[in-house]
Order: sequence, then C-alpha cells, then structure tokens
Amino acid sequence: MADNSNRPIIIKRKKVIAAGGHHGGAWKIAYADFVTAMMAFFLLMWLINATSEEQRLGLAEFFSPTIPLNRISGGGSHMFGGKNISEEQILSRSGRGGLPTQLTGTPGTEPSEDLAFRLQEKLAEVEDYLMGGGGESFLTDNTKKHVVTRLTDEGLVIELFAAEDQPLFVDGTAIPMPIMEDLVEIIARASEMVASDIAIEGHVRSEPIIQRETKVWDMSAGRAQAVRGMLQSDGVNPRRLRRVVGHADRELISNKPRDVRNNRIEIILLRE
Repeated sequence: MADNSNRPIIIKRKKVIAAGGHHGGAWKIAYADFVTAMMAFFLLMWLINATSEEQRLGLAEFFSPTIPLNRISGGGSHMFGGKNISEEQILSRSGRGGLPTQLTGTPGTEPSEDLAFRLQEKLAEVEDYLMGGGGESFLTDNTKKHVVTRLTDEGLVIELFAAEDQPLFVDGTAIPMPIMEDLVEIIARASEMVASDIAIEGHVRSEPIIQRETKVWDMSAGRAQAVRGMLQSDGVNPRRLRRVVGHADRELISNKPRDVRNNRIEIILLRE
C-alpha cells in the first residue's frame, strides 16, 4: 500500500458575495417620495409666480394660527381673489387683525354682505322666539298648531293656517277670530327684533262651485288688509309695510282645493 502521509492538504473555500440576490423594493418608495416632493416644490413655485403680493399675504394670513379665521377676512368671487385682512374695507370683526376704522368708506355703514349676515342671525332669533328653538316659545300649544315658519331667500316667512275646528276668520268674511288677533299680536312683538320691512299675503281655499262672480280675490285681499290693520294697531310702524297682496286660491298648499289649511296668511319679514 502506498504511503499518502506526504500528500499536500488542499482546502477549498467558497466565496460568498454579500451583494448578491434580490435587492427589495424600498428604493421605489424613496423615489416616489422624491418625485412627490419635487412636484409640490414646482407647484409652489408656480403659485408664487402666478399670484400677486396681496394674494400671497391673504393666503399666509388664512393659514396662520395667530390670526382668527373670519368669513370677511379673505376669499372672493374667484380663486385667489381674497383681500388683505388688515385693509380698511374688510376688517376682521373678531377684535384682532384689523384697523379700528369703518368697514366702508362711508362712516356709519357696513358692507352689504355683513349686513345680510347680521340680518340672517336676527331672523333666526325671531324664529326661535316664535317656535321655541331657544327653549321657550311665546306661542301656546293652542296657537302653535296654526304657525309654520321657514327661512327663505326672501326672508322669514311666518304662515298662519286655519284648522278644521278653529278658523282664523269668520267663514266667508275678512273678520278675524280672537285667535287670529292673538297670533298677530305675538308676531308684532317678534317683528320688533328686526328693522326689516314686512309683506302680508292672503290665501283662501277654492270655492265649492264655479260662480259667475268669485269672491276669493276680494276675500284674500280683505284678510291681508285686516292683518295689516291689526299689525299697525299692535304698534308696527306703517312705513315698514311694503306690500299687502291677495293671491285668492292660486297658490294652494294642499292637494285638496277645499282643504281648510289653504285658508292662510303669510307674514314675511323681508331681508332687504
């Protein structure tokens, strides 16, 4: 047998490459963040170049937490059409961020937008006064069932409805019932909360048969005139009464022309 003790020992080592194999997708997230940041940067550059100094100041004040947000402190009829909050024409009403001058160039006047907002709040207070939105109603349970209120573009509409067991006027006439007098007195007191003008509109239900001389026009107009007289007697300034109209049976609110709820009076506290 041959002696193998003198043969050289050969050791083979495998070379391991640490960078081999799959790299993963983390770089995609980083790249997407980079692209998003660059898009935001170029968008910012475009906005700065496309807006005026006045508009940029308005945007800065809008996003600044040290300046109170106010519905008249910025904005406009189109994008970036806002004005500076510190301008004399559009002062902030919150007590900060504005100069102590009038809201318009004419002393003692306010912008129409501000006046409209104040009137909206006042009309809402009148509605709460009547219907008890603030917790207490000045209408009793007996009278409240005759009243429906709603705020519209024209103003606060106060509808007074007749009931089957309790009409507001003597049937076929313009003579008010005692409950109608009570309702008008309450509305007259409520109208003192605002200085807006008042419109009165009368409506009646259709007559049972077609007659040669219908009375619905005269009756609706006569009832509206009766309400006008009651309001004036309860202290409403006659100059506030803008219009008194009778609509006859042309604007029914029920599918049944003879429904007694079509006998109603609308008293509108106008916005203008």
